[in-house]
Parts: sequence; structure tokens; C-alpha cells
Amino acid sequence: MYIQETIHLSSWLAILVTALYVTMVVTAVIVVLRENRNPIRALSWVIALVFLPGVGLIFYLFFGRSLRGMHMISRHNKRKIMHDNSPDRIDLNDLNITEEQKNIIKLSYNLSRSPFTVNNEIDIYTDGASKFESLKQDLLNAKKSILLQYYIFLDDIIGNEIADILISKAKQGVMVKVIYDHIGSFSARNRFFDKMKQHGVETHPFFRVNFPHFANRINWRNHRKIVVIDGNIGYIGGMNIADRYVNGLPNGEEWRDTHFRVRGDIVESLIYSFAIDWNFLKKDPYVPEVKTERPEICNLTGVQLVTGGPTERWNNLTLCFLRAISSARRKILIQTPYFLPTDGLLNALEAAALAKIDVRIMMPRNTDSKLLHYASFSYITQCLKAGIKVYLYEPGMLHAKAMIIDDNFVTAGSTNFDFRSFENNFECNLLIYDTEINRKMRAIFFNDLKRCKKLTLEQWKKRPLPQRFLESLLRLVSPIL
Repeated sequence: MYIQETIHLSSWLAILVTALYVTMVVTAVIVVLRENRNPIRALSWVIALVFLPGVGLIFYLFFGRSLRGMHMISRHNKRKIMHDNSPDRIDLNDLNITEEQKNIIKLSYNLSRSPFTVNNEIDIYTDGASKFESLKQDLLNAKKSILLQYYIFLDDIIGNEIADILISKAKQGVMVKVIYDHIGSFSARNRFFDKMKQHGVETHPFFRVNFPHFANRINWRNHRKIVVIDGNIGYIGGMNIADRYVNGLPNGEEWRDTHFRVRGDIVESLIYSFAIDWNFLKKDPYVPEVKTERPEICNLTGVQLVTGGPTERWNNLTLCFLRAISSARRKILIQTPYFLPTDGLLNALEAAALAKIDVRIMMPRNTDSKLLHYASFSYITQCLKAGIKVYLYEPGMLHAKAMIIDDNFVTAGSTNFDFRSFENNFECNLLIYDTEINRKMRAIFFNDLKRCKKLTLEQWKKRPLPQRFLESLLRLVSPIL
């Protein structure tokens, strides 16, 4: 009798578990279909959910859900932050800019509410040593406030140097707020951030990954790198806080990156971006006043900030990149550590190259991620066939993220030319409408070109068959890499 009851109970338990699983799968399929995603991607998720029992559902919970349309903060708080940290609006008709530039400016404003600004100064850094020396000096000179946000903030040599400065400024009464990404900075010990907290530095991880929020947070990362000092000096770009950005890789290879130091009206937009993320974490109604006297800069260096993330209604960075690429008349120069474009961006680059626009893409020969490395290589054949020139940077890791259009437009920041940056990460880029900055960035690009190997279609076709298979396999899962 006991054995029969046990069997009977086990049968009912199996039925209950099966029914629960089927309900979850059906619910997930309905959610995928209602989101009206890209049909191919939606079909892929439906197939995975139906024909990969257990595994498909786990992958969907971690990587398949969308945050599109989720409000990070209330509309009231967002309007208040915008009112407190917004430069004066400029009549574009009063400026000597092209219609193509006006279209990008208006698009970017409608997407991320970041106004076009003038009266800006920009310094460009291509190595970590000079960038961090400048940053440390500016931090040491801070009188009122420091807002600091990085994807990676490690407790190594440079990380501890920065942390010690932040602690000393907090002890002096300077307001110091720090946002770091929990996954990006996962290898840093808790006591590193606790020490800063104990000495008055307000530190908070973005999307802390812990139970029960593991599945619904691990795929959404804050990849932004923003620093604002006393409300009038800003930093933005591709460098995180870690020794490799200064010393290079353990094997002796260099780390080549791009970062900006900015002064002027654009700093208001950096404050606004930081304040939105801070409000999301802390639910504060606004970031306290951080501005000191604005530097007296008077020029026509046009700069705009565009931010994007998985909670936005539109794919902000994708649309801005598409608009910029379609505006090109002579040249498109791209530097990126990973090249995994959306179909729309790849088609736009192909169309430009086939129209005899000079399109050049530079990526590293070897990256810090083998999976992304081979997934990126899967797009090279298609690019070469369309006439896109592809270059592999050989001295080390090329981590720079920049796109240069013709002679008057540059965009650079935290955004890689890949699916994750365009759709899953919180990112930010500067849009720079200036011939002098364009000239400097072009010079940097062509200087890097001297240290690259240019690929030809004939050579590329000779790569080993196992490598081709691995590239094709990884390309299938590239949207979640």
C-alpha cells in the first residue's frame, strides 16, 4: 500500500511539474510573439523554447526577455533633472552646418533628449597612462563634486589610486558619487567598495546580480564610462578603471583605446545622463547642484550626447549610426574591438561601399574574448565582397570605439559595433560636429592603419576550414555574446 501511494504521489507530482513547465513555455512563447520582434529572432526563440526542453527556457530567462519601454525613473523626476541640467537651446539655422548634420542632431535629440551644444573644448587620449594622469589631477583639484561611473572599476594599482583620491576628496567635504557595473566589476573585492563607503564615498552597483534577481539582471549591463568634476570637466570614452588600460596585456601586447576630456556646455548632458542612472539606483528626486562657475569657452565646436539602453523605446545608437552612415558622401572610418553589426547596419555599410564611398573597418587581430573574436570574423567575407576595406590591428588589443564620417562628423564613446552594445547595454557616445576634431581623429585612424594588416578576399578565403566552421557557429549565437 505504501509503495502504491508513493507511486501515485510521484505520478501526480510529475504531472504537476510538466503542467507548470508547459505553462511557462507557452507563456514565454506568447510574450515573444507579442513583442513583435525581428521575425527571425522571434522564430529562433520559439524553436528553442519548444524543442529544447529545459535548456531553451533557461536561455530565454537569462537572455531572451526585453526591457523595452520600462521606465528607469518617473517622468516627473526626469523632467526635473532635464530642467536642472540642460544648456540653452540653439537655433540650428544660425549655424554653418549641413542638412545631413541637422538631421542627425534632430534625430539624436528626439531619441535621448540631449541638446546640441557649442562652446566646447575636447582633448583626445589614445593611451591609458596620459588619460589617467589627467583624470587623477582633475580629481585632486575637485572643489565641490565628483560624479564617476564605470563599467569596470577594479581594485588593482590604478583602481586603488583612484579610490584613495575619491576617499581623500570625500573627507574634504567634496560630494562623491560612484556607479559601477556589478558584473563588469565582479572581480573587485567587496571590501574595496566598502572602504570607499565607510569614508563618505557614495558607491552603488548597477543591477546587482543576486538571488532572486539573477536571471532578470545578468544580461543587462551598464557599459557607460562618465566622469564629471565640479560640473565643468567631463570624461567619456572607452577606457575603464583597470591596470590593463595603462600597462597593456599580460603577454606584453599594448592596449589601444580612445577617451575624451571635455569642457563646456556638453558637460551638462553628461550630468543629465549620470543623474538618470543615479535616480534609477537610489530613487532620489535629483542629483544635488554640482555646477561651479562655467568656464569661459566661446567657439562653434558642436557636440551632442546620445545615450541608449534596453529600456529605451527605440534602439537609439543603432538609429544614430544608421543616420550617420547614410549621410556619408566620401568616407566612413570605423574602429571597433568587436564587429557584430545588425542586419540594417551591415546593409548600410555595404550600400555605401557599393556606391564607391571609402568604407574602412579596423578591428584587432586578437581580442580579449575568443568567442567575440571569431564571431566578428564571420562578417569579414561579406564586407570584402561589397568592397569594404578591412584591417586587422596587430600590436595588441584595439579597444577604441569610433566612427568618422567625411570631414565634419565623429562619434565615439562606450559603444562597440555589436549587438550587445546596440540592444542590451546602457551606452553613451559623443556626436561631434567639428572639422578640427574630425581631422585629429582621422590622423589617429591613419596612424593606427600603419600597424594593421589589410585583408584581401583571396587571402581570407584561404583560412582553415575549422576556423570557418567556428565563425559560422558563433555567428548564430552572436546576439547573446
